Amino acid sequence: MHDLADSVESMEQLAAVWRTVVLDRDPDADVRDLPGIAVRWADCRFAFWNCVTLTDVGTGAGLLERRLRNAAEIMRAKSRPGFLWVFESLLDDGARAALDAAAEQAGLAYAFPGTGMAVDLPPLPEPHHPDLTFERVTSEEHLRAYADLNSRAYGFPLEDGRDGLARSTLWKGRVHAYLGLRDGAPVACAATVEARGRLFVLLVATDPEWQRRGYGEAVTRKALYEGARATGATRATLHATAAGAPVYPRIGFRPNSPMRFYGLRAR
Repeated sequence: MHDLADSVESMEQLAAVWRTVVLDRDPDADVRDLPGIAVRWADCRFAFWNCVTLTDVGTGAGLLERRLRNAAEIMRAKSRPGFLWVFESLLDDGARAALDAAAEQAGLAYAFPGTGMAVDLPPLPEPHHPDLTFERVTSEEHLRAYADLNSRAYGFPLEDGRDGLARSTLWKGRVHAYLGLRDGAPVACAATVEARGRLFVLLVATDPEWQRRGYGEAVTRKALYEGARATGATRATLHATAAGAPVYPRIGFRPNSPMRFYGLRAR
């Protein structure tokens, strides 16, 4: 069993970071902390910015059923699709065993798995990759390239990713977002942002044509290096997809909470 405190940290990092990025996307977005549920919903085309997560600790099966129903009701009221994020380690044994059935009963469909991870950062050497140069995101052109890399990596239409990041001042300033360039063309990207004294790694992506060359790891190291140097943070957290999960232990991250993502079931 993972340390429960690490799982709580992972959930709280999601709530803190998504508050920032969602309100950056739309100052009038639905950002609420309800009993047992954090709503962070931009209602934009970029589905990762449309998020609900469960926040109770030690949730039992009965309470889980109520929270899932409430979460599904919130999601149904929105115009754009998004995801419910569930940190399995915050559920008790009975709730974990009942999760899939309870989600189905609430009208939710399992989408994909994830893993919360964290690391106490050692002194970081300046990153290097023989194929890449690194460029910080500071312009709309950079933002578009960053969004397009994520859309291609995660199978979104290009306009969906652009809708999430276009015209953001946050991403051109406070976020330490980097492109990995091969022969001048963006092939990978990663970002870190400070939240509650930690660095959070987000939206790491590699163009599908250039995967398995170490580009994602290299640009993640760059974002961590620059973020730590700028903020003094000595701990970092992230939420990994199944595709990205093998990369992060090479940087020192350790898994602390399995996650499940759910969308609304098609009617």
